[in-house]
Amino acid sequence: MSGLPKALRSRLRFNEQGLIPAIVQDVRTGQVLMLAYMNEEALLATLRTRETHFWSRSRQTLWHKGATSGNTQRVVDVRVDCDGDTLLILVEPRGPACHTGATSCFFRAWRDGHWQTLAFAPSEEA
Repeated sequence: MSGLPKALRSRLRFNEQGLIPAIVQDVRTGQVLMLAYMNEEALLATLRTRETHFWSRSRQTLWHKGATSGNTQRVVDVRVDCDGDTLLILVEPRGPACHTGATSCFFRAWRDGHWQTLAFAPSEEA
């Protein structure tokens, strides 16, 4: 039985693993910060606390973004796409989104035949 309210659950299409992609965007700048996955538990925690929570596919556990680093994301709005299979989470970030220390996880662009760094990235190995 789902813990999500019926009206909320009726618009969402979780995949066969029970996950839905969540694009996280800075509400002030419009910059896409990261892509992560939510299960129902993560979405419920996000709605309850107004801070982002995700499902770690590698660790198979719920995680609260910024719980260790302090770089939390205050949720301003939660939206769903036209197909119901992707969420857009508008946030006010409290620090960088990327584990590398970059503002966004999307700091590399394919240009002129190679990857170029667009923003501060303290660790190129990441």
